[in-house]
Amino acid sequence: MSIQKLRDQIGDFAKDTRLNLGSVLSEDGAQGLSQSQILGTALACAYSTQNQRLVDAIIADSQSVLSEKEVEAAQTASTLMAMNNVYYRFLHLADDKEFGKLPARLRMNAIQNPGIPKVDFELYSLAISALSGCGMCINAHISTLKKEDVSIEGIQSAIRIASVINATDQA
Repeated sequence: MSIQKLRDQIGDFAKDTRLNLGSVLSEDGAQGLSQSQILGTALACAYSTQNQRLVDAIIADSQSVLSEKEVEAAQTASTLMAMNNVYYRFLHLADDKEFGKLPARLRMNAIQNPGIPKVDFELYSLAISALSGCGMCINAHISTLKKEDVSIEGIQSAIRIASVINATDQA
């Protein structure tokens, strides 16, 4: 199934989602990001929603854009952020700040060596962290992306992609 076919199946109750899905997955609609960054971010978010129909549609439309390494990195970002977002959101929300002084003791090697450009993996991770609502992770990824000279518009585009993928999962 293609993204267009998926869009065609979205009912009128979610017309805005249908329209936004077409917009945010284009370079015109996702300013500051390349097409591979757009589709990689969308795929990472789709993996996080665990909506196989959505994953399949994005993969179908990205075969000529995303490499196997980028697809694998999207999966890696999804699973790694599933762990990190829970742990770091807990640290952020817990009143007892003693927990933050303890070592995490969670393996996170893929963040340092994701197999794709680090900036792309950070975009995937930021978008997933927004889906999960982890403020600590969001701020850490924004800081890294800014150091890598990603524009504010590029960062916003990643979040817009995440929001529309999340809405598409609900449509």
